[in-house]
Amino acid sequence: MSTALRSDRLAQRLKEEIDKLQQAGSLSIPQEPGGWWHQYVCPHHHTELAFDEKQVDASEFACPHGCIIEGEAYRGAWLVFKHQSLARVALQAAAVYAALGEASYAQLSKKLLVEYAEQFPLYPVHPEAQSWMLKGRAFHQALTEAIWSTTLIRAYLLLRDKGVVFDAKEQAAIDVFLGLLAESMEEYRHILIHERNNAENNYTAWLNASLSCVYAARGEQAALEALIEGQGGFKHHLSIGVKPDQFEFEGSTYYHVFVLRAYLIAAEMAQRFGIDLYAASGADGQSMRGMLEALAELADDQGALPALHDGPLSRAPYAREIAEIAEQGLAIYGIAGLAPVLREAYRQLGAAGGEQLEALLYGANDRAQVPAAARASRLWPDAGFVIGRVPGNPLSFLADFGEHGGSHGHYDKLHLTLMHPAQTLTPDFGMVPYGSPMRKSWFAETASHNTVSLDGLSQAPHEGRCVRYETAGDGKSVYAWLESTGAYEGSTMNRHLLLTGEWLLDWFQVELADEARSIEWWMHPAVQPFTGSLEERDEVYTLRIQEKDGSASVVAEQKLPIIGELVPDDGQMQLSYVLGDDSAVYHAALVESGDEVLAVHTPGDSVDPSQPLTAVLHRRSDRQADFIHVYRAGSRAELTRISAQEIEVSIPGQAGSAVRIQLTQDKGLIFI
Repeated sequence: MSTALRSDRLAQRLKEEIDKLQQAGSLSIPQEPGGWWHQYVCPHHHTELAFDEKQVDASEFACPHGCIIEGEAYRGAWLVFKHQSLARVALQAAAVYAALGEASYAQLSKKLLVEYAEQFPLYPVHPEAQSWMLKGRAFHQALTEAIWSTTLIRAYLLLRDKGVVFDAKEQAAIDVFLGLLAESMEEYRHILIHERNNAENNYTAWLNASLSCVYAARGEQAALEALIEGQGGFKHHLSIGVKPDQFEFEGSTYYHVFVLRAYLIAAEMAQRFGIDLYAASGADGQSMRGMLEALAELADDQGALPALHDGPLSRAPYAREIAEIAEQGLAIYGIAGLAPVLREAYRQLGAAGGEQLEALLYGANDRAQVPAAARASRLWPDAGFVIGRVPGNPLSFLADFGEHGGSHGHYDKLHLTLMHPAQTLTPDFGMVPYGSPMRKSWFAETASHNTVSLDGLSQAPHEGRCVRYETAGDGKSVYAWLESTGAYEGSTMNRHLLLTGEWLLDWFQVELADEARSIEWWMHPAVQPFTGSLEERDEVYTLRIQEKDGSASVVAEQKLPIIGELVPDDGQMQLSYVLGDDSAVYHAALVESGDEVLAVHTPGDSVDPSQPLTAVLHRRSDRQADFIHVYRAGSRAELTRISAQEIEVSIPGQAGSAVRIQLTQDKGLIFI
């Protein structure tokens, strides 16, 4: 299909979407400012509430499970979605006009722009914003306002590019809007960069993006150049807000995408003055290309991005953001590995053919047909992530040992994500909207991740380290040795991950300096584990939520039902999991005297926490514990304990498959 034909087809689809909204009478801007979107979450099920862009107004808000929620906080959050939706319609109508030349869509875009410009001075600096927020006018947060403003100004610029003229009254309203917006964005940049000394904040990237749009709209090249070069500006933020290995400093995939999107908008504005930021780099080589390549490497085999630290597991607005940056990564940089990421984003949006605004604005003609090369193992030493991949083995792994991540971090050091082409088996389940109390009572806590906790308490905020990472010269294995000594006082945790062409070995060793404690190894499969035997248990697991300021005082407890005990056969637990296309993954573990292996009902993923999942909890009360587990796709592998530091991995019925592995103090796991 030619580029022109594809563009026309996309524009027609987008035109039909706009027509349906016009027919519903829903394209009138609210006179009220928006609140904080994170409060748009059911207080009972902790799922995000439904939003229908065809609604003109709303005072009742529906949960997917049938709850009807009322209240000012929910209405304020609904208004955020409504304002953002209308800004998107303004840009979409401008794009339809640019593609098809139908004047009515230019007039619609222009109408929305002028109405918002006239209303903006009437919105107060938000009196209901929370104390920690930088306050906006049209929203509680200046951050939300910055994002919203870039959509409106890009619509304005696109109309101007296509020869649309604004009369004197209309232009005067837009000039006032741009002036007020610039004043607040410049003020908040000063607060973040100079008063709070927090220039690396993801806020800063969006304040920069908003101001870049203002300066482009007003033709202020000198102001834009100063913004690019100055403290907290584009280049400085790229140097301090992104690690040298190209990952956003908080270690969150969501905020990585979030900041990258702001960078790309700033680069689009700079290009209008002949300034090329697409090739710009930070002090340690950070670049937008590098950030995009990191996402291509991190994605699972289906193209889904992992929900590392804070961020949604999946969410339609997030999928649109992913599509926006992936389209640009393919069109501008030709990064073939983004093709599956883009396809997955459009799949989540129900638009497998890419019939979205992002495709029209940014897409290259063959964007999703570019064949991606096979991906190898990868270590991000600064961000603290490692991925293991071996040719011929459908299993791969992702582990997290890096910095805590500040306010967006989780207590999850040495977390393991196990992936398969059919489905990621043990994902990080993401984060609910921040208005839900489950943000702190479950999703950030250690027990909700695939790592080790002690006594039901979460780890302290800390950073682990990668002691050893190596891939065999022939590509037949990859080994990562990760260590944590800061999770609990007097604890040393070592996770050894060895991936071969046949299986993945996970040897997690914990040593405590003082008294025995309950050492708890967690695994959270996304599907129900199958087992041949399950002994019922009438007890609960107690998750203890404590203050994270160094105090051990317990402020809350959560009870998780223990379904039963997974009884091992001759000291070896055997489980299996059926994934999306009927693929099977088999899981075996050595179970010693004194160990318990339990099935525990936990909240579901962050999309719908009310749908419980079944976790595997392997625990031991002692000063030392070895949790030795092995995974294999297609058929099972077996473990045999030879000695305290030596095991054998074998595949039943496969002659010559037995491999002996020793855990040594200096080299970690070695083949013997």
